[in-house]
This record gives sequence, C-alpha cells and structure tokens, in this order.
Amino acid sequence: MKRKNSFLALLVFVSMMSSMGCLNAQAQKREAPDWRKLHYTSEEEMRTPMKKSINFTATPAPTEAPRFVAEFEPMQGVTIRYPLGIPVALVKTLAENCQVYCIVQSSSQSRARSTFTNAGVNMNRVTFVNAASDSYWVRDYGPWYIFAGKNPAIVDNVYNRPRQNDDVIPSAFATFWNIPMYSMNLVHTGGNMMEDGRGHAVSDVLVLNENNNDEATVRRLMLEYLGIDNYHITIDPQQDYIAHVDCWGKYLAPDKILIGKLPTSDSRYENYEAVANYFATTNCCWGYPYKVYRVEEPGGNTVAPYTNSLILNKHVYVPMGSNSTYNQRALQVYREAMPGYEVVGVNNNTSGIEWLNTDALHCRTRGVMDFNMLFVDHRDVLFGTQDCTDSIAVTSKFIAYSGKPLKEDSLLVYYSIDKGPYQVAHMRATGAPDEYVGYIKGYHQASEVDYYVFGADESGHRYQQPVFGELDPHHFTVNITFILGDVNEDGYVDIADATVLIDYLLGVSVSPFNTSAADVYSDGSIDVADVTALIDLILAN
Repeated sequence: MKRKNSFLALLVFVSMMSSMGCLNAQAQKREAPDWRKLHYTSEEEMRTPMKKSINFTATPAPTEAPRFVAEFEPMQGVTIRYPLGIPVALVKTLAENCQVYCIVQSSSQSRARSTFTNAGVNMNRVTFVNAASDSYWVRDYGPWYIFAGKNPAIVDNVYNRPRQNDDVIPSAFATFWNIPMYSMNLVHTGGNMMEDGRGHAVSDVLVLNENNNDEATVRRLMLEYLGIDNYHITIDPQQDYIAHVDCWGKYLAPDKILIGKLPTSDSRYENYEAVANYFATTNCCWGYPYKVYRVEEPGGNTVAPYTNSLILNKHVYVPMGSNSTYNQRALQVYREAMPGYEVVGVNNNTSGIEWLNTDALHCRTRGVMDFNMLFVDHRDVLFGTQDCTDSIAVTSKFIAYSGKPLKEDSLLVYYSIDKGPYQVAHMRATGAPDEYVGYIKGYHQASEVDYYVFGADESGHRYQQPVFGELDPHHFTVNITFILGDVNEDGYVDIADATVLIDYLLGVSVSPFNTSAADVYSDGSIDVADVTALIDLILAN
C-alpha cells in the first residue's frame, strides 16, 4: 500500500513537472511569438479603431520652434526591446558604441540581464526601462525626439497599430527622462518617417491614407509639432503591406538619400525609378538637388533589406540579405556615400526574428538623441558658382544644447583652394543670436573651393558640417570674372592679372599669353573687352 502511495505521489510529481514544463513552454511561446505575423495588422486589429489609450489628450504644440533631430546626428544611445527582435550579438556591438536603453517588463528583467551577460554585453552600457510592450518594433512606436527651442522634448502621435502598451511607450520615456511630451493628434508610425534635422522630411502616402487624406492638416501638424516645413510625401514604390519609407529609402545626410534599385524585370522597377528621379530633381535643405545613391536589390522575394539600416554616430549597421554578392555591393554603396563611417554588415538567422524585406534592423531599434549635442547649422551653403570678390563669407549658427559656452577660438571654417592644403578662418559673432561668420580668401577666378564648418563648446562636444569634413566637404567654383581689385580706375586691367585668369582657365601657364600688339597699351594694360574676347575663344574651344 505504501508502495502504491509512493507510486501515486511520483505520478503526481511527474504530472506537476510536466504541467510546469508546459506552462514554461507556453510562457516562452508567449514571450517570443511569431512576430512576422504581428507586423501585419491582424483581423482583430483591423476591427479595432485607431485611438490612443483613454488617458491620451492632444496637447498644444511647442511654443518655441521645434527641431526634429535626424538619425545621423549625435546620439547618446539606442533603444531596443526585450524579448529581442535583433541578435543578442548585435546588442553587444551596440553597447560598444553607446548606451543601450532596453524596454523590458520588470518580471523579465532578470532574464534579459542573464541573456545579455551570457553574450558578453557590457552591462555598464545597458539601462533597463521598465514598461510593458506588445512588440519589438520600437522604431514604429518609440518616442520622436525634438528640441523645443534649446530644450529636449518628445513628440507623441497616434500609433497606427491598436497596441495599447506600445502606444504609451513615448510617455514612459518622457517620464524616464523627465522632459516634456507634446501629443500630436495624427496617426503615424516611425517606420514611415525620416527627417534631415533641418526642416525636411519624407513619408509615403500611408500618412495621408491614415488621416482621412487631409493633407493640409497633416502638413500643418508636422510643422507645428516637429518643425517640418518641407514634407516630401511620395508614392509607396514597394507596394507591400507595410508601406514604410525605411523599407525602400533612407536619409544618409541632409543632402544624401539612398533609394533601392530593382532589376528591370521587377514589376515595381518604374516605381522605384520615379521616386529616385523625384529626389534627384528636388532640392535638399541646402538649395541644390539631392545626391541620390542607389543600392541594388535582386527583386522578387529575395531578402535584401539594405535601406532598413541603423545610423548610430559614426557607424552604419546594415542588415544583410540572402545574396552575398548583393550584400557586398550594398556595403560598398554605404562606404562611398558616407566616407569616414564604419559600415558593418549584420546577419540575423535567428528563427522567428530573421530579417525580412519589410522588417529588419531599423524597424527594431531607435536612436536616442544626445540632449547636449552641439549643432552646426550652416544654412547658406555655398555651391555652384560664387562671384569673385576679395573674400566670401561663410555664416553659421552654433547651438550648444548643453547650455555651456562655445569655445570662441574653435569656431572655424576649414577651406581648400584648388585641392591645395586646408587653411583655417576663425569665425566671429555677427550680433544675431548664435550666429558667426568667417571668410574664405586667397582664391582666383575659376578656383575650385572645398570647405566645411567646425565648432566646439566647453562641455566637450564637437561637430562639423558636413559631418564628413575633408572627406566630402561643401564645394563651389569662383565665377570666371575679374576680382574687383584687378580692374583699374580707368576701366582697364593689368595684363598680369589677365594672364592669371587665363592660366586658371587653361590649367597651364601661358605667361605671357599671345595677344596682338594693338591690344596692349604702353602702360602694360589691356582692354577688359579684349580679354573677354580671348576668354570666350578659349571656352569655345
């Protein structure tokens, strides 16, 4: 009898263990569902109205001018979510770059810590933000960081998925950072939003479709809450369920944009070409057409999610596809477009969270802007041709969001004339708020000039525009005309000055150049008209 009771007890114990095993398995299954299905809107979600939680109330827009910070600006960290949607090896890599802010429920934090520790993640670079969430698409529902005037803030919107936990994450971060949050009554998603930090942004038509096609209201709200005064709303060339801009395009800099390129046999080829042509013929914030870079994709269902990358400080993390040849080409395009950056290919073969064409690395991460960054805002970029005077002004604003003073002796214009060594011009205050000016000198007619603007503040922050510096500076050509000082009071020009001009036009020395004796006067001067005729002849040939 005793043996029977022991046997029964054993059965009960085994049953309990089996049940616990099932419960653990179910718990794990709940913790790691098939996210590929959840990225679609389920039938149940389709029947659920798009609305915020019952606590949501739209707020007035910032009273101070907002600036929506770009992904390629300085970041203090990156946000992810646990359970992960990225390889744990990537968490380790990201923690070597900056602070990792991990959204996790308190009940799962010890498990997350164990996962990261076992993978060798530097836990000093991981901060857990305790909050419930429904998915790992933090790009879509995470906070949109802005500066309202010179103060950091968050803009929240109506998330375009009825997932209440995800939808209130911006509020959790506003509390975490103790910064203001402005609630914008607009249905939107981070995956369909990219901005240049200078008032330009891009989304495809999904933003109109989800807001009653009220384009006027969409544009008004984007301006009032985010400072977007030039909003490019394009077609969705990918023509897939997600309709997110990060699946086919990406800002690499204020004047650079990456667009996918499909083979001509792909039915969407013309759509992609139309979008690429739009940006190639549309001015960026600096007043000239975007530099459009194309990344080749095999087309069809072959995985090639190259535009769904993460720019994090001076690194670019590019999700790799299933074709190694296309992978290497994609990495090379990034390296050509972003000189000085470390471009890293990231593989993800983890079952259930592998990369897809509609869902990859960018979708599952979100940068956290550096609240104390130094912003170099040189808007009046010199490009094309500039009139040839004795000097050319370069004007820029330097905004130290840290609140610390600028280093006045470190506000500089670096410039190179005709590919010569870089020279330095110190910038001085103009009297306008945060504005400084420096001067480029020493050039000649037809000189090719490269330059960039650099600044530093007392907090230790430094920044330059373009961020590529000497590797890819701003560029302009000096007009083919006489410097004012070269033309004498009597309206004539010295033959020596004319020779300098012609030397630059030809690229070789022609001193003294051939001209008829009748053209040269006894004092060694020559008619401007005669020089102009000679220049016309040179250019015509």
